[in-house]
Amino acid sequence: MPRENFRDRALVIRSYDFGEADRVIVLLTRSHGLVRAVAKGVRRAKSRFGSRLQPFVNLDVQLYPGRNLYTISQADTVDFFGAAIIGDYERYTAACAALESAERLAFADSDQDPFLYNALVATLQRLQHDDPLLTLDQFLLQAMAHAGWAPGLFDCAQCQKPGPHHAFHPAVGGAMCHECRPPGAAEVDPETLHHMWLLAHGHPTSPTFEQRGEAHQLIRAHLQWHLERKVTALGVMDQ
Repeated sequence: MPRENFRDRALVIRSYDFGEADRVIVLLTRSHGLVRAVAKGVRRAKSRFGSRLQPFVNLDVQLYPGRNLYTISQADTVDFFGAAIIGDYERYTAACAALESAERLAFADSDQDPFLYNALVATLQRLQHDDPLLTLDQFLLQAMAHAGWAPGLFDCAQCQKPGPHHAFHPAVGGAMCHECRPPGAAEVDPETLHHMWLLAHGHPTSPTFEQRGEAHQLIRAHLQWHLERKVTALGVMDQ
């Protein structure tokens, strides 16, 4: 990332305290990837930033570089997505999972690639009114595909034998035929894989309750296998 002043659109992913009155804001920007920036004095009662630097806020932000972190010199609210999310547990946990997953995926993303930012903005917009689990799962599938981690959902990921198949294993790449199925592969309804394919390609889908749950667990397992770490908010959703 170039160490120079810049202005960009940015979603607030999370923040943490820094020093006595400052806070570090983790931003997913449209054109500069993932950025950590200090908001000076934001914890003081009369901070000029007010409540703008919180999750679910889309900003127009001006940053300049410091030794290790950028500093936020100006931040204006473009959109606030939290009003319809914070008071609804399912929407809130899905939105938190999308933010956390985006932060993890951003490390593999190009600084100049706006896909992840645009996809996350669209996801937060949809979480205002659409089914939260399906909205999250579609975001995760499309973000993984963009990162080169799309699961195979029809042909066998090992030998390319045409499906539909009844097994799935993240370490092998997705759907597995009977001959290639390794130990530990999940038994899966082929209709669940079809539902996942429809989600990944942005098509309407009407899964059963069981297919929704099964698909979400497969998507979660596939994401976390590639990230090589757990996404905490996804675990909270299952509690």
